[in-house]
Amino acid sequence: MVARLARLAVLVASWNRRMNLTGHRTAETVARRLVLDALALARVLPCFDELADLGSGAGFPGLPIAIRHPERQVTLVESRERRHHFQRSVLRELGLTNVRALRGRAEQLEPIPHAAVVAQAVADPLDWMLPWARPGGLLVLPSGDPPPPAPCHRAASAFELARYRVPLGGASRTAWIGRRLAD
Repeated sequence: MVARLARLAVLVASWNRRMNLTGHRTAETVARRLVLDALALARVLPCFDELADLGSGAGFPGLPIAIRHPERQVTLVESRERRHHFQRSVLRELGLTNVRALRGRAEQLEPIPHAAVVAQAVADPLDWMLPWARPGGLLVLPSGDPPPPAPCHRAASAFELARYRVPLGGASRTAWIGRRLAD
């Protein structure tokens, strides 16, 4: 697992020279800021068996979660072709059979309901997340600290705030966690 996580950081840094995957330019900063952040987020979430990562970009937090938890199924949803191509390359190189990468906008693709849905830096995230969550499924909105105002939607339970810290002196982070209500 550690070797795969390290290889992921190296792949992101390498591809970043050719295309803008992230503002983090070295494998070390990718590992410290993105990989460890994803793993820390996973630790504060209730148990789930499958995750949809909407607007996944370079595959965060979905890829590190899939590597750390091979028993979980992860779906990466990314609209930008080059980032989708990167994700597919990572899946092949790391042999990740528990991940699928879908290309398209979350609101335009046919949603596949999951036990948990995460979205970062997405406009109107709840409207896009709800179709991807099963009734009772987790809705996760990671953010910095201090957190943005609490989300609210008629089809979601009240959100609770989880606070966590990225290991190795990383940033304080927050995540709003709610559930999709039954139809």
